[in-house]
Amino acid sequence: MEHVPVLSDRVSELLDPALRGRPAVFVDATLGLGGHSAALLAEHPELTVVGLDRDPQALEIAGRRLAAHADRLRAVHAVYDRLPEVLDDLGFDGCDGVLFDLGVSSLQLDADERGFSYSRDADLDMRMDPTTGPTAADVLNSYPVADLRRILREYGEERFAGPIANAIVRARDKQPFTRSAELVELLYASVPAASRRTGGHPAKRTFQALRIEVNGELDVLARAIPAALDEALLPGGRIVVLAYHSLEDRLVKRELAERARSTTPVDLPVELPGHGPRLRLLTRGSEQAGETETAENPRAASVRLRAAERVAA
Repeated sequence: MEHVPVLSDRVSELLDPALRGRPAVFVDATLGLGGHSAALLAEHPELTVVGLDRDPQALEIAGRRLAAHADRLRAVHAVYDRLPEVLDDLGFDGCDGVLFDLGVSSLQLDADERGFSYSRDADLDMRMDPTTGPTAADVLNSYPVADLRRILREYGEERFAGPIANAIVRARDKQPFTRSAELVELLYASVPAASRRTGGHPAKRTFQALRIEVNGELDVLARAIPAALDEALLPGGRIVVLAYHSLEDRLVKRELAERARSTTPVDLPVELPGHGPRLRLLTRGSEQAGETETAENPRAASVRLRAAERVAA
């Protein structure tokens, strides 16, 4: 399976000072198909990679891809908000680098049976870990209209959340949702023609909202970034985050910015001990993929990269 990791060279460049020339520990919090980890393992012969993924299929594929480095890979079936716990279980005091490559993976998008894509008919599943939890069909068929409206508006930033939620409830009363094509057909009918012509595919925002709800993505991320920064990342360690929509990016921006500021009262002339910045930002704002990479890898088009370094205490 061909897999092109997004912004691989830039990720490696940002992490390099924290990993080079010593037996460092790097956490790939979203191992996926292992593209970023493969590059880092090849570049750093003393590096140990702890790879987390909630998707058992991804762990299996990444394990095969990284088999040449099996002695330096610890692949763990876990959601990334458990990062500090996983490191502790493996006997590591912390990590020198961590990468979050957020959102749905290439494996999940490309597998028709997973139901993540609105362009192919499939069961409405959308679980990143298909062994547990409710499916997208369960959400569509059981949520009250107010909750459907909320997740469409908050997680999909869908302008027509109200009409779509009402249409879902009317349709499911006649026949429960099971397949993605049924939902796409309803969305085409619910989104005004003028918006369809200018706002992209009418199913894009609803599918995003359902995926985020099914997998609890924003709640997990809101726990995972502080856990990585405050409990796992060692002084001098670096974090890189690749976000693919504004909801993720805003959360990451807020957490990094909060720790990059001094908490000494502004009217004091000297820095109070223990109140200095805990992070040094490594990017000015967020970075995007260039035109060449986006042309070669369309999934890089929406990426926003942010990075920071843990300041020594």
